Amino acid sequence: MHSILIIGCGSIGERHLRCFQKTGRCEVSVCDANAKLLGEVSERYGVPAYGSLAEAVQARRFDAWVICTPAHTHLAIAREGSAQGAALLIEKPLSVTLDGLEETREAIAQSGRFVAVAYVYHCFPWVVAAREFLQSGALGKPLHASVVAGQHFPTFRPAYRDIYYARHETGGGAIQDALTHIVNAMEWMIGPMTRVFCDAAHQHLEGVSVEDTVNVTARHGDVLASYAMTQFQAANEAVFEIHCEGGSLKIESHAQRWGSMKRGETAWTWNTTAPLERDDLFIAQANAFLNGMEGKTCALSTFEEAVQTLRFNRAALDSAATGLPITIS
Repeated sequence: MHSILIIGCGSIGERHLRCFQKTGRCEVSVCDANAKLLGEVSERYGVPAYGSLAEAVQARRFDAWVICTPAHTHLAIAREGSAQGAALLIEKPLSVTLDGLEETREAIAQSGRFVAVAYVYHCFPWVVAAREFLQSGALGKPLHASVVAGQHFPTFRPAYRDIYYARHETGGGAIQDALTHIVNAMEWMIGPMTRVFCDAAHQHLEGVSVEDTVNVTARHGDVLASYAMTQFQAANEAVFEIHCEGGSLKIESHAQRWGSMKRGETAWTWNTTAPLERDDLFIAQANAFLNGMEGKTCALSTFEEAVQTLRFNRAALDSAATGLPITIS
């Protein structure tokens, strides 16, 4: 049984905790400086609890750390975990600045342990299958892509005013919290974004000033792309379209399906996944991470893929602030 330390007991940390437990392949412990929250989570799931990372490290050696703290702390904790010889699953976004990337890259290389970043779209069966179909070449070269996505954020994260989301410095705002998932998935399918022009604003969410609405015009190399997202709309939906030389591909993530339409056809051919709950996707992610630890094939986001998406996050925020397009290098 692998020993897993969940660092941070907020909503995503608790989700990782119960989903790693449900794999039946590991023993899970938790760590958080908030004594009240730590006690509640520890009791709810019957797991060992530590009031600080130092206390956890002193108590025992863990095979893997799952880093669920605010984004500005991720890289420093990752370096410490690498020094301790732990495999790492780092929550997104990887960080909020590019500072410390090279030192972290070196620490990971020296440790030789498996590292992944928790962009969970890599575990959505409809995204995985659509990507495989696209990469088969059945539709030819991608030429244009678009995404329209959003949700009523207060419904899914009622405490958004009081957590990391409220400040860019801790990983908040629609770009770093939500659009980053979408862009990482699209980069996984069609390649890295190379240029971004972003308009973003706070339009509606009460109690915060960070952007809740984003429009992006971008390039992924030769592929033109656009992204539109709100975090106050009524519908919880995400629709991806990729138009290629020989036809089009569509992903309706909210419907857990993907489809294709070859040139000359007049209707989508749909491929629908059996209904999955949200935890099912995170259980799949936990199993994929454990597979990666064991040297098995794993489709999770790599550290370098997450670095690329971090570069998008920074470029989008800079573009929104300056009103200028930004080249991502």
